[in-house]
Amino acid sequence: MLGDRALVDAVLDDYTTAPCSEQERALFHLIAKIVEDSTQIRQADIDEAKAAGWSEEALYDAITVCALFQFYNTWIDATGVHDLPAAVYDAMGKRMAAHGYAPPEE
Repeated sequence: MLGDRALVDAVLDDYTTAPCSEQERALFHLIAKIVEDSTQIRQADIDEAKAAGWSEEALYDAITVCALFQFYNTWIDATGVHDLPAAVYDAMGKRMAAHGYAPPEE
């Protein structure tokens, strides 16, 4: 999905109808369930994602990223941290795609 803004927008709009792979759709389904109510995740949900081709490690990573973003969003909302302009996120995304998470050298 990297670099395909139309696909990202389609997934954000409705991952169930977005033109992504069934493997990706299975992961989005699991993540959507976690976001909706993580207390309702069952082994069958994990098994479904594994059956679609996701490894235990990949699922662990996806769940961890999801949990961290939920934490950050709650923390930001509660503390009143202000959002950055969209252009800043676009520039950061391009830099990270090209150079990873290391800060730019000055």
